[in-house]
Amino acid sequence: MAGYTKPMPKPMGFSERRGSVFTDELSLNTHAAKMPPQQRPRGPPTPSMSTPAADFDQQLTGSPPPPPTPAASPGPSHAHPSWSGSSQDDETYLTEFRHFFSKCTGSQRTRILADMLDVCTSQQLSFVHQHVSPLLKKDPFTSLPDELCLRILSFIDDPKVLARASQVSRRWRDLLSDDMTWKNLCDKHDYQRKNSEQATAVAVRAGDYATGYQNGEPSSRSLAGTFTSSSDSSAGDMSEDGVGNQTPSAQLRPKSYKSHFKQRYLVDAAWRTGGRNITRNITQDGGVVTSLHLTPKYIIVALDNAKIHVFDTEGNAQRTLQGHVMGVWAMVPWEDTLVSGGCDRDVRVWDLKTGACRHTLRGHTSTVRCLKMSDSETAISGSRDTALRVWDIRNGHCKNVLVGHQASVRCLEIKGDIVVSGSYDTTAKVWSISEGRCLFTLQGHYSQIYAIAFDGFRVATGSLDTSVRIWNAKTGDCLAVLQGHTSLVGQLQMRGGTLVTGGSDGSVRIWSLERFCPIHRLAAHDNSVTSLQFDDTRVVSGGSDGRVKVWDLKTGHLVRELITQGEAVWRVAFEDEKCVAMALKNSRTVMEVFNFSPPEDVPHERPLSFPQRSVDAPVPARPLSAISLDYGRSVADADVDMPDAGPSTAPLSRGNRTFFHNDYPGARFN
Repeated sequence: MAGYTKPMPKPMGFSERRGSVFTDELSLNTHAAKMPPQQRPRGPPTPSMSTPAADFDQQLTGSPPPPPTPAASPGPSHAHPSWSGSSQDDETYLTEFRHFFSKCTGSQRTRILADMLDVCTSQQLSFVHQHVSPLLKKDPFTSLPDELCLRILSFIDDPKVLARASQVSRRWRDLLSDDMTWKNLCDKHDYQRKNSEQATAVAVRAGDYATGYQNGEPSSRSLAGTFTSSSDSSAGDMSEDGVGNQTPSAQLRPKSYKSHFKQRYLVDAAWRTGGRNITRNITQDGGVVTSLHLTPKYIIVALDNAKIHVFDTEGNAQRTLQGHVMGVWAMVPWEDTLVSGGCDRDVRVWDLKTGACRHTLRGHTSTVRCLKMSDSETAISGSRDTALRVWDIRNGHCKNVLVGHQASVRCLEIKGDIVVSGSYDTTAKVWSISEGRCLFTLQGHYSQIYAIAFDGFRVATGSLDTSVRIWNAKTGDCLAVLQGHTSLVGQLQMRGGTLVTGGSDGSVRIWSLERFCPIHRLAAHDNSVTSLQFDDTRVVSGGSDGRVKVWDLKTGHLVRELITQGEAVWRVAFEDEKCVAMALKNSRTVMEVFNFSPPEDVPHERPLSFPQRSVDAPVPARPLSAISLDYGRSVADADVDMPDAGPSTAPLSRGNRTFFHNDYPGARFN
C-alpha cells in the first residue's frame, strides 16, 4: 500500500530484557544438556571467557571486564626441593657445570642464566624467586653515610625502638651510640638538661636546694640559680665523718645525653607506677605539721608542738630541735643552717649538724608567721605584729624593720634584693632590702591575702576573695585577675610561664602567664588543697581529704595517687627522685617517703677492655629471676607502719621486661 511504513518495534523494558537474557541462558543450558558427553566443556569458564550474565552487566554498566585471576602461588611443598633422589652422575655433572660456570665471563653467565630461566616452569621460577630475594636484601645503613643514617634515626621518638635497633648489627649499635641521637630524643620527650649538667665538672651545692618548699611553695630563689660549679659546692655535700651525703644528682650524674635520657626515663616510669616507700610515725597523737622542707641532706619537719624533727633523706631520724616553747609556724633551711619562728615570737638559728641553737633573735611582738632567706647570712621574717624584720643570722641582730602593713603579714617571697609580702590588710607590698623601704603597694584584693609567688618580674597573690591577681613587680601595675576558684586560694607556685593554684574548694588550676587564661582545671580533692608543688613534668597536690595525687602538667590527667587512705595531708614536698608527705593516719602524724630513683644495680654496658660477646651472636635465654628485681618492696624497721603493698616500679616489675634490661644486649645504656 502506498505510504505504508512498517511500524518501529517497541523498545524493550528492563524486565523484558532481563527475561530475554534468562531465556537465552535457559536455551543455552538446554542445548548443552543435549550435547554428547565428549563435547561438554570441562570445568567452569576461564577468566578470559565471558558469560551471558557478565555480558549483561557489562552492557548495563559499561564497565570493563574483570581482570584474569592470577595463578595460585606455590605452596610450602615447593619451597625447598629434596635432592635425596639424585644419582652420582647428577652430582658429577653439576660439579662440572659449576666449574664451567665459574670460568665464564659476566656476559656468558647472563646468557646461560637467561636460557635456563626460559625453560623453567612457573613453580621453578617461584622457587628461584624465593631463593634469590633474601640474597638481594641489603642493610641501607651499611652503604649510606653516617650523617644520613643519623638523620633517619632522628625521626624515631620511641626509645624502645632505638634500643632494640641497636641489636641488629655492630653498625647499628655504633650509630645508636652517637650522643646526638639521644639529644634529639631528649628534646622530643622534654628531657632538657640543666645548665650545670652540660658542663664538664658539676656538683650541686646543698644550700641552693636548702630553701626547699614551705607550704607547698618554691624556695626564695629562682630555680635557675640552684646549680653552681663544683668549685664552691663539693665541701657542702660531706658530713663530719667524711662519708658524705651525696645529693640525688650526684649519685647518678648524667655524663651523656644517653645516660641522661635513661635516668629521666626510669624516674618518670617510677613516678607513674610505683617506687619504694616507707612510713614512719612522727607523733603518737595528731600533731599538726606546720612546715616541711626536703633538702639534698635533710628532711625537716616542724609541728605545732614546738618541736622540729630532722631526718636524713631516707627518713631515718637524726635529731630533734627543742627550744621553742610554743608551736613552730615557719622555718627555712640553708645548707646546715636552719632558721625558725613560731608562736613564742622568737626567731631561732640552728646548726643542723649538731642540733645546737646558735642565736635567739627577739623583736617581734606576735607570732612569726613566715620566714625566708635572701642569702646565707640574711633572713627575713613576717609576723602578726604587721612588721617584717631583716636579720643578720651570723651575728644575731636585727638589721632593719620594714613597717607599712596594717594587719598580720601572712606570706612573703624573696628574689635578690626584692622582697614581696602579702597581708591580711588585703594588700601586698614590694620592698627593697638594701634600702629598707617600700617600693610599691599592690592594692586590688577585697579580702585577706594568704599566698604569694614571685619570680623576679611578676607577683601572684591568692586571696580569700577567691581571685588570683598578677602584678608587675617593676611598676606595681595589676596585669590580670584570674578568676575560677570558688573559695580561698591558699596555694600558689609560679615557674616560668606557668602558674599553679590550689584552693579550699578542692580544685587545682594551671594557668598560662602569657595569655592569662586557664590551661587545665583539675577536680583534685574532696576538700581543701593543703599543699601544692609542681615542676616541668608533674603537679603533686595534697588535700585535707587524706589523699596525695600526681598530675601530668601538660595534659592535666591524673597519673596516680601516692596516698589514698588518710584523714588529712598536711604538707607535701618533692624533688626529681623523692617525695615526702606528712599525713594524719589513725590519729597519728606520719611521714611517708617515696623513692623513685633507679636501683644502683641496673646492669650497665661492660667496658670495652673486657671480652664481649658478638652482638650478632644468639642471645641465650635467661631465667626471669635473673633480671627481675624486687624494687617495689617497702622498708620496715621498729618504728614503721607498713602500708598496703603497692605495685612495684613498672620498669622493674616481674614479667614486664623492658628495653633497658639485659634481655637486649645492644640496648644497654652507658
